[in-house]
Amino acid sequence: MKTVRIIGVPEHFNLPWHLAIEEGAFEERGINLVWTDIPEGTGRMSEMLNQNEADLAIILTEGVIKSISHGNPVKIVQEYVSSPLLWGIHVRQNSGYQSVSDLEGAEIAISRMGSGSHLMATVHAQKMGWDTHSLRFRIINNLMGALEEFENGSDAYFMWEHFTTKPWADKGTLKRLGDFPTPWPCFVIAATQNFIEEDRGLLSHILETINTYTLEFKTIPSIDRTLANRYGQKLEDIKEWLSKTTWGQSQLKEDTLNEVQTQLKHLNQVEEIKPLHTFLL
Repeated sequence: MKTVRIIGVPEHFNLPWHLAIEEGAFEERGINLVWTDIPEGTGRMSEMLNQNEADLAIILTEGVIKSISHGNPVKIVQEYVSSPLLWGIHVRQNSGYQSVSDLEGAEIAISRMGSGSHLMATVHAQKMGWDTHSLRFRIINNLMGALEEFENGSDAYFMWEHFTTKPWADKGTLKRLGDFPTPWPCFVIAATQNFIEEDRGLLSHILETINTYTLEFKTIPSIDRTLANRYGQKLEDIKEWLSKTTWGQSQLKEDTLNEVQTQLKHLNQVEEIKPLHTFLL
């Protein structure tokens, strides 16, 4: 039995992995797939891949492309979620901000530099026509860190996945001013170069298994109730999220890769547009 270390955020997107592990689908192929939740998100996961603390990651597309461009020895092996991620834009409940346009010049709470919350806040600011060179960031590690910041009266704003934050928005802990979808498929599966070189066949088995689960995921009886119960969500919210979400089973398209690189270069997040083989297996 070969042990493989995989990391991802503790969110509803990753339930197919947990079901496959719980049902022994990887064990049947001689794989002990060990999952670790990383609440800090893509920035922390990129560091873990770079430091050989994990073999695989379910990671935000723009974050891992930036990390690879900066020299992280990782490859994108496949799309995972091919639909956009819907980023909610949040402030503290009693904040004086009333609309997204009010946020120009405000400090931005992010999990860490290079994370999705950092990169998408920069993309969003550019779309709004704001000066991206003057953006100010405050590192808060994760969603819980943002909630603590808001409790302490922070006037920053914070971008995080819409449905993950919705329970706090519904309770009044957060005030959502708007949403911003990623302009590209949101999650990919990334693997370290070491793992690819040593266990290419094992990687193929892992991808075949998870692709079977994601292809059939929406047809699982009462999957909406399972998701709602496991992730503390309202059933109607999960139904809406499922209707917006599509899982992918093929490699990231070259056009998408170049679009992300072009956007990141425009925002001074990467130095140059690099060739396809730099990023894709």
